[in-house]
Amino acid sequence: MSTATETQTRTEELAPVTTESLAELLVAKERPPRPSAWSASLTFGWRAVLKIKHVPEQLFDVTAFPIMMVLMYTYLFGGALAGSTSDYLQYLLPGILVMSIVMITMYTGVSVNTDIEKGVFDRFRSLPIWRPAVMVGYLLGDMLRYAIASVVMIGIGLIMGFRPDGGVVGVLAGVALLIVFSFAFSWIWTMFGLLLRTEKSVMGVSMMFLFPVTFLSDIFVDPKTMPGWLQAFVNNNPVTHLASAVRDLMHGDWPASDIAWTLGWAGVIVAVFGPITMRLYARK
Repeated sequence: MSTATETQTRTEELAPVTTESLAELLVAKERPPRPSAWSASLTFGWRAVLKIKHVPEQLFDVTAFPIMMVLMYTYLFGGALAGSTSDYLQYLLPGILVMSIVMITMYTGVSVNTDIEKGVFDRFRSLPIWRPAVMVGYLLGDMLRYAIASVVMIGIGLIMGFRPDGGVVGVLAGVALLIVFSFAFSWIWTMFGLLLRTEKSVMGVSMMFLFPVTFLSDIFVDPKTMPGWLQAFVNNNPVTHLASAVRDLMHGDWPASDIAWTLGWAGVIVAVFGPITMRLYARK
């Protein structure tokens, strides 16, 4: 008798839930509050950081690559361009810092494209969150990578003999300006990450654009030594304004014009590519 009662009780427990009982259960519970735009963005930013934690190889481009760039350009071209590697390092390091950070912004687009291929975006679009939070989260996570690259490059520069006259304040101001511009610049690659089909396509298009923009600037040499027609492009290149501003800030000056141009370019890039990216995201 006891066994029959236990069997009946188990059968009742395993019986399918009725529509009425399920509705009562769902209605009885209050829905959690909708996350704010900032909270949702930070959550996706933390997701980007966790991806770095589980795949530490992603830090190769912000550690080994910057070190290789500083060593190679300083000791290959320092003596020929400035007469000594020490003097050239004072001019080169802020520029190489800008070049390294600007070039690794393309990995934002690569990450976006990879998540699209995996189907993760389908889940993101169904969530009741602020729509741009996913994209902003990618950019916030990459800002940590930019900060790591800056610390690595400045550290190796100090070991090699780089001496910024602006001190800690000047260095921090230069790095902050660089990260702000890189945050804005990354919106270009999020657009390409949504637009192109494969991550190889994103990298190919990015490098085709980044190489002329970074090399045709004042990162390596003073534009005054260039032909007039080339100076016209270099002097109006946003990377030139950024490199000049970072260099002057680190050496104790306050280049108001270059800072204004850099922030202006950052604002224009976000204003143009931000809406395009979100439109593509909504249609993807």
